[in-house]
Amino acid sequence: QVQLVESGGGLVQAGGSLTLSCAASGFAFREYAMHWLRQAPGKERELFASINNKGDRTTYIDSVKGRFVISRDNDKNVLYLQMNTLKPEDTAVYYCHRPNSNYWGRGTQVTVSS
Repeated sequence: QVQLVESGGGLVQAGGSLTLSCAASGFAFREYAMHWLRQAPGKERELFASINNKGDRTTYIDSVKGRFVISRDNDKNVLYLQMNTLKPEDTAVYYCHRPNSNYWGRGTQVTVSS
């Protein structure tokens, strides 16, 4: 069955960096675009980064542009998120997601202290 397993979250000070991973299985990963979303306490889930199936086209929302980098390894079936210059407002549970599907991981918590 389809599985998406996020990892790499943790507690980091403002200005620090983290790299998240999402291990995908149960589907032809290289054929699908992928998203990263996050949900902060009391807020709706927010789509903030996307990558096409080949990994040569990415999009970001303005609040993370220039700080976050989405990438993928289609041979390893892994989606990545490199997060730099983290801010307290980046605190959230981070999810990877296959667009137009009901497939979600459990998420990984990122907490940025000021």
